Amino acid sequence: MGSGQVTSTSGPFDFQGKHVTVAGLGVSGVPAAKALHARGAVVTVVNDGDDARAREQAAELEALGITVRLGDGSSLPEGTELVVTAPGWQPGKPLFRAAEQAGVPVWGDVELAWRLRGPDAAPWLAVTGTNGKTTTVQMLASILKAAGLRTAAVGNIGVSLLDAVLGEQEYDVLAVELSSYQLHWAPSLRAHSAVVLNLAPDHLDWHGSMEAYARDKGRIYEGNKVACVYNVADRATEDLVREADVEEGCRAVGFTLGTPGPSQLGVVDGILVDRAFVENRQKNAQELAEVSDIHPPAPHNIANALAAAALARAFGVPATAVRDGLRAFRPDAHRIAHVADLDGVAYVDDSKATNTHAAEASLAAYEPIVWIAGGLAKGATFDELVAKSAKRLRGAVLIGADRALIRDALARHAPEVPVVDLDRTDTGAMLQAVTEAKRLARPGDTVLLAPACASMDMFTNYNQRGDAFAAAVRELGA
Repeated sequence: MGSGQVTSTSGPFDFQGKHVTVAGLGVSGVPAAKALHARGAVVTVVNDGDDARAREQAAELEALGITVRLGDGSSLPEGTELVVTAPGWQPGKPLFRAAEQAGVPVWGDVELAWRLRGPDAAPWLAVTGTNGKTTTVQMLASILKAAGLRTAAVGNIGVSLLDAVLGEQEYDVLAVELSSYQLHWAPSLRAHSAVVLNLAPDHLDWHGSMEAYARDKGRIYEGNKVACVYNVADRATEDLVREADVEEGCRAVGFTLGTPGPSQLGVVDGILVDRAFVENRQKNAQELAEVSDIHPPAPHNIANALAAAALARAFGVPATAVRDGLRAFRPDAHRIAHVADLDGVAYVDDSKATNTHAAEASLAAYEPIVWIAGGLAKGATFDELVAKSAKRLRGAVLIGADRALIRDALARHAPEVPVVDLDRTDTGAMLQAVTEAKRLARPGDTVLLAPACASMDMFTNYNQRGDAFAAAVRELGA
């Protein structure tokens, strides 16, 4: 970790009369345009799409006097002095190349929210990683609330940071989920404490390389004040901490599913233990909670809980609040959610496992498994996932556009595992998949929907895919 005082590059910014282009509508673009307009900026919104939803949002903004250009997100409006972009817009877009050539800065919605914070604004406890971000942020918010703090889970979780920062509600601290996209466009963000939960190949089409993806994730540690929290089992996260330039006195704090060393949180005999935020951490440890306080107590969910606990402890939260917050927390739908038990077989919905890293964590939580997988691979390969999980598999049922990639990996690394390959994408496909899985399963098994792929080839999103799985299970049960 770099030493020495970091001075934030952010500062007061006078928007009055400034020509600002907002790139993209949606969850972040509309609040950004409104906030800038309210501060006297001359705002033009550009948007690639021109559908009914975009036209509705455009009409709302135009009624305020904001210019909106639909179907044209490529050219930089004349006179632009600042671009504020939605996080998903790729850095290589012509709009950003034009901005770079013109010397125009580009901010994301997170950067804008950071710049618009008041002098007494709540500090941010920030979370990123390839998988587990939302669950960890929600666990963290639950722990902070259990400590009596005014807080909210905001950011990439679907709650606009701008709304949180500019709203009337006052907070003591914010639990902030940040994607690699958001971090790419947030150069002056300086969190109180932050964690990178894990790193695995994802969104490489957006970032261009694994190195660029990791570099953007690592931005979350820049300027941290109290703790840079990393995953002991994922060396790449510790490397990012080493490279970060932080404030004097900021510490590296690890979390591990094993016995923790000094400056780590870990697990001893079913107890979550803190050896980082205690006096004389060479010899002492603080019990925080029991593994049984975590729902569900799958290994990757215990890791999420340890990361949340580390950030809360960095903020001074007592051990009892960690326990009470974890006991009160329940994960969102489609995250290793137990749907039902039928004839001694458990049916579990982890439709949120949209990449191989998430699916690996899910598969590690059960055995034996009848695995329902497939969808859009997004450039992923499946050999490592299948090789690691082969011994847990009773069978596999494959669906979706890129199922052949998983079928071939199973043939190479688990040739003895029976595979059902479903060549259909209609609304009845999931019912057939669950029916086939039921046929393969034996009492004591788990039928696990952990697709390792995106859902948009067959479903609107992973939520609809998970709902279809649960509906199919209930139909079989009836």
